[in-house]
Amino acid sequence: MSRVLLLSLGEGDVISRCQSAKVGISAIEHLPAGGTRLVCMSSDGATVMRKKFKSELIAGPVVRSLYRPRTPPL
Repeated sequence: MSRVLLLSLGEGDVISRCQSAKVGISAIEHLPAGGTRLVCMSSDGATVMRKKFKSELIAGPVVRSLYRPRTPPL
């Protein structure tokens, strides 16, 4: 199972909901067309968040910008 989730929410909402569910974030990035790409620390965490974000998941391909984190994730 993939650890990546593509969501139609802002980064702040994604981070707060992951923290409340006690799911670790490996990487997070803003998508140019709107939304957020979330990579969870574990596939189990990704499964939990898929259930929580069921209505906010983006289906299909998305365009990503060049991503190079400046600081480690929270």
